[in-house]
Amino acid sequence: MNEIISHQLSGKTAFITGASGGIGAAVANALSRSGAAVSMVSRSGLGPSLPNSLTAVADVRDCEALQDAAERTAEHFGGIDIVVANAGVGSWAPFSETPDSDVQEMTDVNVTGLFNTVHATLPYLQKRGAGDIVTVASEAGRRGLPDEAVYVATKFAQVGFTRSLDHELRASGIRCTNVCPGGVASNFGMGRGLRLPGMPELENMMTPDDVAEVVLFALTRPRHLRILEVAFRHMSEQSWG
Repeated sequence: MNEIISHQLSGKTAFITGASGGIGAAVANALSRSGAAVSMVSRSGLGPSLPNSLTAVADVRDCEALQDAAERTAEHFGGIDIVVANAGVGSWAPFSETPDSDVQEMTDVNVTGLFNTVHATLPYLQKRGAGDIVTVASEAGRRGLPDEAVYVATKFAQVGFTRSLDHELRASGIRCTNVCPGGVASNFGMGRGLRLPGMPELENMMTPDDVAEVVLFALTRPRHLRILEVAFRHMSEQSWG
């Protein structure tokens, strides 16, 4: 970690969903190294072992559980300054072959789960009079792609929701950022159509740490400016489409 930014988040508390592994765990590590207290929220209640941290069990589809996790975080650390909405699911197939159960799950987790996350945490940011909401969306939220119509639709929803929040919350000192990575090598969506363990394509994808560095960059900008959206891909991925 660059020493210049190693303590820029000191005194801040971050609430991170989907933090048990992959991008969420990498973000928790990066923010912790930069001085933030971190609350790691996941269905399993697991997360990396970090100083000045806690874990909470909550499924983002359960608004009440998220509200309890946010309340516990605020009581433990004295408030919430940063929300990283990272929890998500995906599956890939032509729309006509996508099971109704997958459609419902992606809608509930990726869309309603984001709504629930913001609903549970926004009052604490508003109480601070400042803060950051970072939505870990996807390049799939910026373009149509074959064999993932439902996933793409949920990611478009995330991007649109966060853009609208920026309009609503900017005057309150709350910054809203869409982080839209391309392919990331993790267990996300593994065995659900597009990804299989050991597939060679994983070797040419970004790492969760790559995404975490982008999240950290957005969060450590001076408060007089905000990063609205960051789209990025590995050099091995095509530029558009």
